[in-house]
Amino acid sequence: MLIAGVDEAGRGPLAGPVVAAAVILHPTRRIPGLRDSKLLTAPARSRLAIEIRMYAVAWAVAESDVGEIDAVNILQATLLAMRRAVERLTERPDVVWIDGQHCPPIAYPARAIIGGDRQISAIAAASILAKTDRDAMLIELDREYPVYGFCRHKGYSTPEHLAALATHGPCPAHRRSFAPVMQISIDFR
Repeated sequence: MLIAGVDEAGRGPLAGPVVAAAVILHPTRRIPGLRDSKLLTAPARSRLAIEIRMYAVAWAVAESDVGEIDAVNILQATLLAMRRAVERLTERPDVVWIDGQHCPPIAYPARAIIGGDRQISAIAAASILAKTDRDAMLIELDREYPVYGFCRHKGYSTPEHLAALATHGPCPAHRRSFAPVMQISIDFR
């Protein structure tokens, strides 16, 4: 049975896309060290991301951009990114297991598993791909908007980020529907 694990990265930040990944691991080729991306160091995530891409039966990464997040809300944008990732898989899974409480509308049997990224290897692999791809996007975003420090905080609500927002106002990469950005946007009118 081919199981696609699905997870996301970037639901909570104030800036950047939400990124989802879907991974179908090889049924007999194990990748040692797979675990929830939040429990791994950045170098370990990068190493594992390479192995996942090399040895998985199939993998795909997709996103919902800031405009979609602001238009439909973060939950719906997350489900949209997850659906896109599953639809981009080059192999058809028999079942899709998703980290969290909600399943996106997809054409496969699906099950939401709370804490799935800590229990299911395929979901852990998806969490690693989603996190490494999103982090790379935020490092690129930092080159375009260096005053915000995206390469350090990856868009999360840190004191450094909030101070930069207060000083410079939001940039096009900020989620204007999120309260801290919304308030600063009002202050900058």
